[in-house]
Amino acid sequence: MYLPKHFAVSDPARLHDLMRAFPLATVVTHGPDGLEANHVPLLLDTEAGPHGTLRGHVARGNPLARQTVDSEILVIFQGHECYISPSNYATKAEHGKVVPTWNYCAVHAHGRLQLVDDTDWLLAQLTALTAEHEGGLAKPWAVGDAPADYIEKMLGAIVGIEISIDRLIGKWKVSQNQPAVNQASLVEALAGQPMAGLIREGASFK
Repeated sequence: MYLPKHFAVSDPARLHDLMRAFPLATVVTHGPDGLEANHVPLLLDTEAGPHGTLRGHVARGNPLARQTVDSEILVIFQGHECYISPSNYATKAEHGKVVPTWNYCAVHAHGRLQLVDDTDWLLAQLTALTAEHEGGLAKPWAVGDAPADYIEKMLGAIVGIEISIDRLIGKWKVSQNQPAVNQASLVEALAGQPMAGLIREGASFK
């Protein structure tokens, strides 16, 4: 990922926060048929390993379930993004030397893939994933709500994936390269959108 210094974010807590907030990741592998990308919701365990560990599951028919064990893997988490119009730059009226761009936040997690074909592990992973995303609902669903024989059948149709993270790279492209007057005009134009707050806070990203 192209990463100019002023867009780089290395604070692990900030990177982990984005990974939790946007858990549907793009998992990129390279196998016998070339590059393969899958979109998988992943849970992050920050206590496992120096940079954390990601856990999820895929269907047995997914090529990812046949990936070579301990193979190199790239996991991409995409956060808030927003088109930036030149019309919202204060300096447009001054000299007109402005062009469109796109602001976004992203985290790339590089690591090693392990496949897990264990019913107890899979049940624990499904239970944790469900609890994470059902917890805020008025009537949360739990794995135990479904018939036991049905869950057993579903477990037989999936394979667990565990990714030990070797390296994390964060990019927050949120107008840090713009003069303060343009940052202020963007915040005003994007009021109420998540990107407005990210631009406002951009100077503090290290």
